[in-house]
Amino acid sequence: MSVEPTSETPLLETHALTVSYGGLRANDEVSLQVRAGQIVGLIGPNGAGKTTFIDAITGFTPYDGTVSFLGKSLDGASPQARARRGLSRTWQSVELFRDLTVFENLIVATRPMTVRRVLADLVAPRRRRDESDERWALELVGLADSADKRPGELSLGQAKMLGVARALGTRPKVVLLDEPAAGLDSDESTALGADFRLIVEHGISIMLIDHDMDLVLDVCDYVYVLEFGHLIAEGRPAEVRDNDDVIAAYLGEEARRAKDAAQAALAADKETPWAP
Repeated sequence: MSVEPTSETPLLETHALTVSYGGLRANDEVSLQVRAGQIVGLIGPNGAGKTTFIDAITGFTPYDGTVSFLGKSLDGASPQARARRGLSRTWQSVELFRDLTVFENLIVATRPMTVRRVLADLVAPRRRRDESDERWALELVGLADSADKRPGELSLGQAKMLGVARALGTRPKVVLLDEPAAGLDSDESTALGADFRLIVEHGISIMLIDHDMDLVLDVCDYVYVLEFGHLIAEGRPAEVRDNDDVIAAYLGEEARRAKDAAQAALAADKETPWAP
């Protein structure tokens, strides 16, 4: 069920977030929100600043402005600290260890090695670990039956979902998905959208960045549009699809012609007299 913005405190919120590289502003005072139970889309043409925005939110690049999570500022926090608070992300490129199983690839990503963990493994290498979160993540993305496979045995869509499982393995409150549908065919993209809805039903909100407009407009509750680092539109998917600025900047003339044809058909229908 779709969830629209309410008066409740957002899980994730940015205010005037700005990322500058010399005289270039990759993000220019971007303000947006992600609320509980939402899939929020962030779209825009190549070079619009979408991945830079995720890098800033997750602490991988410096920024001006503010980022708040669960009502508290994240400004100055490291990427690791932000992840521990419940803010997770995927990466455009899914780098997998080909000699490890699917489950081992997940463990490596969700349980980074520390001195304490290495020492514990040396003292009690066969001790039983709690693997419930990782098993849960694989089940959620439909890879439970593939836990013992090697990455080379996975389809591209399954490899992408393993990347998503890595981000879910810590049970975050919000996950930022960067181009998860890149390279997928239409059937795989449709299946991906169904997985996203299942993730939200399990209490994890999503910010989705993708070029697959059918996917974004189909699964998202609310959409923001970037162009050259600026927010040029926001709203429900239907509102964004019909926004002239979005059509000009991103969706292109084909979308504009479809909109004009739909409006002309509607006008003609209204003018046609009804006959018994």
